Amino acid sequence: MKKSIILGLLMLFSTVMVAQSEKYQLSSHILDVSKGTPASGVTIKLEKLDVKTNNWIKVDEKVTDKNGRITDFLKGNTSNLGIYKLTYFTKEYFKRSQIESFYPFIEVVFQITDNSHYHVPITLSAFGYATYRGN
Repeated sequence: MKKSIILGLLMLFSTVMVAQSEKYQLSSHILDVSKGTPASGVTIKLEKLDVKTNNWIKVDEKVTDKNGRITDFLKGNTSNLGIYKLTYFTKEYFKRSQIESFYPFIEVVFQITDNSHYHVPITLSAFGYATYRGN
């Protein structure tokens, strides 16, 4: 009887935990290839293009964690179809390391066309960057 109660409580707890876990459709990651380390503390702004007015509308702004990641852009429980722009504010990142850089910020424009997860990483150095669709 005691084992059944404990098992039931564990099942209830795990069901509640799964139900409460939020899913997000967009993530990003910055790797500083000049150091071979993640770029932490970089502000990234997310905007969506209003196709009627051709204006960018701010959606969110976050700061990369110690692993250079932001995992929680765009909640996955709504339709997020559209054209988006991520702006990586890199000037302050390099300034903290007393490194002069060529790009004060980097803009990456991309389109979400379905409900799958989109990962937009960049590899970064003071005088160059690259991006691709990750997974």
